[in-house]
Amino acid sequence: MSRIDPVPLDALPASLAEALVRGRASRMLSSSLPVQVWAHRPKVAEAWLAALEEMHLNGVLDGRLKELVRLKIASITTCRACQVARKDDSVTEADIACLTADSEHFSGPERSALRYAELFAGDYLSIDDRIYADLASWFSTPQIVELNLFCALMLAGGRMTYVQQAYEENLV
Repeated sequence: MSRIDPVPLDALPASLAEALVRGRASRMLSSSLPVQVWAHRPKVAEAWLAALEEMHLNGVLDGRLKELVRLKIASITTCRACQVARKDDSVTEADIACLTADSEHFSGPERSALRYAELFAGDYLSIDDRIYADLASWFSTPQIVELNLFCALMLAGGRMTYVQQAYEENLV
């Protein structure tokens, strides 16, 4: 049960309800419950969803890379809803089984992004110029900026969902 009562779906402001429908249809959102909790601050919830939607639909990073990063951060935040959701079909169970930055299973850019995500979520004080130089060897500046923004949203979203217990009971 969510620690904060969710706003009923039929009580959501129309623009937030529309954003929720779009997010579920595009697989950006795997559950409505976190959004229903955020709906106590509907304008903030809409802004959060707009940032996610922009990266999800018009991002400069490919879907597979973002999904690997999202799942890596989910493994650190221990958000069960985040861990079981799948946003991109190109990520397989074999990928998830070896989701480490040093796995030869992944491409160079994927290893670099996974290393960054792991540090971002778990040991951000270790991120230094060397880490950014490695990112720059694989990614453009807009891609690095998007990676930063995406990591921040995934870390914050996973932590919020976990501490609020804003996920369906069958996912616990």
